[in-house]
Amino acid sequence: MFFTVPTLLTLTRIVAIPLIVVIFYLPLEMALKNLIATSMFVVFALTDWLDGYLARKMNQTSAFGAFLDPVADKFLVCACLLVLLHLGRTDVFVALIIIGREIAISALREWMAQLGATKSVAVHLLGKLKTTSQMVAIPFLLYDGFLFDVLDTKRTGVILIWISAVLTVWSMVYYLQKSLPIIRQHVK
Repeated sequence: MFFTVPTLLTLTRIVAIPLIVVIFYLPLEMALKNLIATSMFVVFALTDWLDGYLARKMNQTSAFGAFLDPVADKFLVCACLLVLLHLGRTDVFVALIIIGREIAISALREWMAQLGATKSVAVHLLGKLKTTSQMVAIPFLLYDGFLFDVLDTKRTGVILIWISAVLTVWSMVYYLQKSLPIIRQHVK
């Protein structure tokens, strides 16, 4: 079962990337671009929860789905961070921390898989918190205005993305610590 409903939902997050990016190149007012991109991001980010729920509920979990789900999350987050960086809405340091961590931990997971030690880098609560914080911070930064004339989404988004960066580093340290005994065994 390659094309299950959960897998198709996961694929929509990858398809969303060029759609969100192209919004900012359309000849529209910036406030409208922000609203459209934010709405799209929120809808596509919700598929992260929905695909996992449906996979379990419909008994359609698969190794391919388990692989593709975090990849789709990483693509969506990294692409949006680059858009936000281009728009001047996030700091380059934050983008480097988050994108660098994703590359490093993906490489670590691949290496641990080759060594037969995937459990040492299995998804942990810290990783889930990191992803959740990113998925909450990014729409605030994409919106870049006042929500209901009360909430300054830019200020809130900046605070949240920095919290996300801290969780990103914390989760990376956690995975490296869990892998360190295995790394020591195989590095001479």
